[in-house]
Amino acid sequence: MTEAVGPRAELRVWDDNACRKVHDATCRVLAETGIEIRHPRALELLRQASADVADTRARLSRELIDRALAAAPRAFVLKGRAPDGSLDRELADGRTWFGTGPDCLYVADPQGSGRRRALLADVERYAALCEKLPNIDFIMSMGLPEDADIERVDLAQLAAMLAGTRKPIVVSSPFGGAPLRVMNEMAGVCDGAGSLACLTMSSPPLQLDEVCLDKLIVCGELGVPAILAPSPSAGSTAPASIAAIVVVANAEVLAGLVVSQLAHPGAPFLYGAGVGVLNMQTMVESYRSPSVALGNQACIDLARWYGLPSWAYAGDSDSKLFDEQAAAESAMGAILGELCRATLLHDVGYLESGLQSSYEALVLGDELVGYARAFGAELPIDDEALALGEIMLAGPGGNHLARPMTRANYRRFHRSGLFDQSAHDRWQAAGATTLRERVASRTQELLTGPPTFRLDETTRRRLRDLVAQAPPGR
Repeated sequence: MTEAVGPRAELRVWDDNACRKVHDATCRVLAETGIEIRHPRALELLRQASADVADTRARLSRELIDRALAAAPRAFVLKGRAPDGSLDRELADGRTWFGTGPDCLYVADPQGSGRRRALLADVERYAALCEKLPNIDFIMSMGLPEDADIERVDLAQLAAMLAGTRKPIVVSSPFGGAPLRVMNEMAGVCDGAGSLACLTMSSPPLQLDEVCLDKLIVCGELGVPAILAPSPSAGSTAPASIAAIVVVANAEVLAGLVVSQLAHPGAPFLYGAGVGVLNMQTMVESYRSPSVALGNQACIDLARWYGLPSWAYAGDSDSKLFDEQAAAESAMGAILGELCRATLLHDVGYLESGLQSSYEALVLGDELVGYARAFGAELPIDDEALALGEIMLAGPGGNHLARPMTRANYRRFHRSGLFDQSAHDRWQAAGATTLRERVASRTQELLTGPPTFRLDETTRRRLRDLVAQAPPGR
């Protein structure tokens, strides 16, 4: 399914030997210490597979882990809702897609009123904005709306996202697997069968709770790709060592993979990177700490070694405002995200260590992802690319301004729509704007312009009915 990739820039921290050593260490932890499994069916599946289960503690053999790794698919498609398939995303090692993030409590209001609680209207507005942004490939809610019924908040978020975009959606729910069945029906109502993936998280250290496991099992039942993202943190839920944090995270992901594949062999599964470093002075976990980036890269190296599609972070910031820190950290995150070669990269447009989302940060993030993608593109060295005939034809002292190759190719070079690259006089004549001002102007233009997609009212009513009729949570 996946085409061969030519020469291109990429990051790697651990080679195959290092990944093998970390895998061996992880297998030892799972076999000797085991992992807490807080779900009756998951425990029964493990017993039937001859795992060592005592009460809620399961010890997993290397053979069980190997079988799960062999059963998991290496590639699958997360569909969009464009009739021509242009919004479909192949999820496989080596393909990289960027998207937003879920459930921020706060929003940086684009009208300038400051930080406020997220509303359901924000979820749809973000989705509609993402529909217009060419480098945002999948959608998450970007807000935990305070005006939605808390027992059905995940369903209300999905209804808002389906109303705003046709791009693939990754859902994040505080409940178990039952709401996923309603979500799957909601997507089907919008001609979006196969357009959902589901994020679920472990409970470090070395625990998979009932909500997490229930979602993994129901995802397999529905054919919805499951993303299992760990979150162990240095010095609190994992040892104060990056390599040790990765072992804890890897153990949680592999244990979840085992349950997923026992329940539904071949269920689509993404390996989530999640290494935390708690700042002991502020008691806040930084998104953009270099240690976090290094640990997440090590997790992605493991996912690549396993051959599994992966999930990581890009385009986010710890800044409390859309300011110079936000721009710098988002730029670093976008470049590192592209070079890490994870499959799905989320949280573009995040501020405040994941507590706040920003329309302006998202618009800048889209621009930064475009830059990162241009840098991360293939750099072929075939005869056409080397263009020796053109070089020799122009010769010493010649030029290529009027050559057909120049006319055919010069538009392929990346040009920014927000970063000024003009002469000083032209910049001054155009208003001498700052990047901050240009981003604000572009954001307002996108938010106030006509939508590129609008869900019909009949389907909107059907979605509202499904949300209202669904049993609360759980």
